[in-house]
Amino acid sequence: MNTAEMMFVLGFLLLFIGVFAVAFPRDRRYLTRLIHIEIPAFGLFLVMLALNETIALITFVAVNGVSVFVLMRVLERTGAS
Repeated sequence: MNTAEMMFVLGFLLLFIGVFAVAFPRDRRYLTRLIHIEIPAFGLFLVMLALNETIALITFVAVNGVSVFVLMRVLERTGAS
């Protein structure tokens, strides 16, 4: 099994574990919810890296960076009220 195949399998494994963690959260604090959302995002990142999709990787990193800040802001506001 070469490196690309290992990243592909690990990416899908993280994607499924992360989706399960987001669907059934045990802790409702905003930092924990953010981490649960980042797990499948990193899995998707590994899958795209294994497929060598450069444009998709660049777009994913840019969108993920912005969405983390927006999500943190939304979770802080809902937690404060």
